[in-house]
Amino acid sequence: MQKVRLKWVKNRGLDHLIERTTSIRASCLLLDHLARLPASSPVPARSLSRLQKPLGLTVPVLRFLRRHPTLFAEQPHPRFPTLPSFSLTPASHTLLARLADASARDAHLRLARLLLLTRSRSLPLASVLPLRFDLGLPFNFAAALPAAHPGIFAVSNNRISLLSASALPDDIAVSSLQRRNAAAIDSATYRALSRPPSSSSAPLAFPMRFPRGYGSMKKVKAWMDEFHRLPYISPYDDASGIDPESDIYEKRNIGLLHELLGLTVHKMVRRNAIRLLREELGLPHKFTRLFTRYPGVFYLSLKCKTTTVVLREGYERGKLVEHHPLAAVRDKVHYVMRTGVLYRGKGLSKLVLDEDVAEEEGTLDGEEFRGEGMDEDADVECFGMEIVDDDGPAVDEDDEGDSDG
Repeated sequence: MQKVRLKWVKNRGLDHLIERTTSIRASCLLLDHLARLPASSPVPARSLSRLQKPLGLTVPVLRFLRRHPTLFAEQPHPRFPTLPSFSLTPASHTLLARLADASARDAHLRLARLLLLTRSRSLPLASVLPLRFDLGLPFNFAAALPAAHPGIFAVSNNRISLLSASALPDDIAVSSLQRRNAAAIDSATYRALSRPPSSSSAPLAFPMRFPRGYGSMKKVKAWMDEFHRLPYISPYDDASGIDPESDIYEKRNIGLLHELLGLTVHKMVRRNAIRLLREELGLPHKFTRLFTRYPGVFYLSLKCKTTTVVLREGYERGKLVEHHPLAAVRDKVHYVMRTGVLYRGKGLSKLVLDEDVAEEEGTLDGEEFRGEGMDEDADVECFGMEIVDDDGPAVDEDDEGDSDG
């Protein structure tokens, strides 16, 4: 299969969603962390400074806490009055209860599907921990899920394993692409079913959303038609008998990454989290090439001083297509954060948490995640990609420039 190299095109809408999700992620992880500490005295900000990198922040944690007084209340330390200390606000306790309730609904199914994607049906806890927010797992998932489902999960030697899938739904090992195709066949009309399949309407074709101008190019169309004609290998099936250098195995990898991103609440995940799963998932060493080679399926972003992969079909006009209940609660977290930024100390009196709040997604200043002095173009060049404006694409058939750090 002849491959066409497509130049990277920035998507400002998806970049904004990544910044927003990074903000929510940092707040939720801080809420979980503070909730587990003794409530007898506020927590000094100095003890939280080491969390800056794990939270994905580009500013000190103290600055982030002070920007959101509706979530984190600053109080004087009982022993050292000049030491900045923080505790949770009443709104934070309400949100924590809602987050726990929404997470408990299907967290075990998401974790089970993740383990089914692996070769050994098990993963080190250290590899699952970076995906805890993305998969919507409870903070104590390593103890809570095996205790709630003893016949399904087990933890041993710092690894979590899937014991049996018999107690799980019948479609637990059916990919989202297969489920969508089955639903489309069930709802198809007689005329659609009697029409001979074409390359554009072939079963199990990946939804493609190319940057503007790419989809109409003849080279891209021919390449995607050839790609879709390849047999689809479910990411839950054993692929050990397939040549890793073949086009079929590459399509299997695309399907696996498609399924992995589809398991996440916000349809995005950091590349470093995928790297921890690479060997168990059977991905190639330079798996970043798969994201840059198929921009119609994935969007690779360098926002927030990290590399994030987004499933393009997961969003429609800036909104999640499949709105998980946990995403709705996290939207409420963002609403509380915005209220604190806009009204500062008076923000708590402006909150409305007992009703559905129609939150406008206006652009905040987002200063804490942009990183002062950050050279975005230089970061993109390290991936062997070129920046072009969103006015039109450019194609390069030479694939030798792809690289992955």
